[in-house]
Amino acid sequence: MSAERKRSLTIAGHRTSVSLEEPFWDALKDIAAAEGVAVAALIAEIDSRRETVNLSSALRLHVLEHYKRQAEGG
Repeated sequence: MSAERKRSLTIAGHRTSVSLEEPFWDALKDIAAAEGVAVAALIAEIDSRRETVNLSSALRLHVLEHYKRQAEGG
């Protein structure tokens, strides 16, 4: 398993850092490209919809849900 990698980005006008394993960063890049948006824009959208989990967890869950939908044919 790869180690977490921390990246800094701006969400809703404020700087923050997010730590994710490299495969999750790669998946977010792929998802963003498929949706025609920047990775930062995708992360901002996910951030705006999360409720009680931290941002890193919300990003991992988004990636999981994305690939689950794909596997189910949707």
